[in-house]
Amino acid sequence: MILADKIIQLRKKNGWSQEDLAEKMMVTRQSVSKWEGAQSIPDIEKIMQLSTLFGVSTDYLLKDELEDVAYIEGCDKISSVRRVSIEEANAFLQIKAYTAKWIGLATLLSILSPICLILLGVASENPAYQLSENVAGGVGMIVLLLQVTVAVGIFIFCGSKTSPYEYLEKEVFELEYGVLGMVQERQKNYRDTHALYNITGTCLCILSVIPLFVGAFLSESDFFMVIMLSVMLVIIGIGVFFFIVAGINWESMQKLLQEGEYTRQRKQNVHLTNTVSSVYWLAVTAGYLAYSFITNDWERSWIVWPVAGVLYAAVMIICSGFNRNKKMD
Repeated sequence: MILADKIIQLRKKNGWSQEDLAEKMMVTRQSVSKWEGAQSIPDIEKIMQLSTLFGVSTDYLLKDELEDVAYIEGCDKISSVRRVSIEEANAFLQIKAYTAKWIGLATLLSILSPICLILLGVASENPAYQLSENVAGGVGMIVLLLQVTVAVGIFIFCGSKTSPYEYLEKEVFELEYGVLGMVQERQKNYRDTHALYNITGTCLCILSVIPLFVGAFLSESDFFMVIMLSVMLVIIGIGVFFFIVAGINWESMQKLLQEGEYTRQRKQNVHLTNTVSSVYWLAVTAGYLAYSFITNDWERSWIVWPVAGVLYAAVMIICSGFNRNKKMD
């Protein structure tokens, strides 16, 4: 029995139409028709997917001389694979779109959290402000911790909203009829927005150093330079906001389509853009504070922020290129 006949037999045994099988395999119905008509042969990745889907060995599919079905271990669990309805898919996309903005805001708060501490630290060095170093440091740290606390609270809230859908990231699942087409259409419509947001975020992070140059040219005042540093952090934060909103919305569609970093083979290697962003900026903040308190070199330690901003843009570009390469594999 040739591969074409085996596909027909296994498809009918599961009670699936060609359209059903095409949707599960994420190919067109014409592709399935060609397989079953022996007009084309699935590539090795599709063979492995068919093997998993039908619960049979690849040897059985590929070797014409094997007539008896050779089931693989766990084939009795095939029918228990979770199926995602169009209502559930729509709810997931709506929740991700809602939480994306909040996660972006929480990350923005994390990036802006050192501003008050930096401004007060410089102000305490100017006798005109009559602000002691201890008061400046204490108030600055309180404001920083409050902002970080709010950010962490938002992260936890968003995590609780999306936790019912964690299986989309970790488990293999099937899409019910109509879900695949709906998600693909949304992804197609969002593609330009995704590209625009990433371009905007990258440009903002790269251009964020301009306020520092402006400060250096217009004034020698330390306080003015710190204000320019604060403006730079705001620009970086806005750029990161665009990265996160675009990334979360795009990844939510990739999760449903099980593509990119969320293919069946890569379920254990999922990489979340918002997690990378949060860890990156919290690590930068911790490093900045640790170095500044240990060395008491507040006048020069601020250089961490422009460097981190430029590096962040580079990290996002590298990650985007890496994701595209994985999608093309």
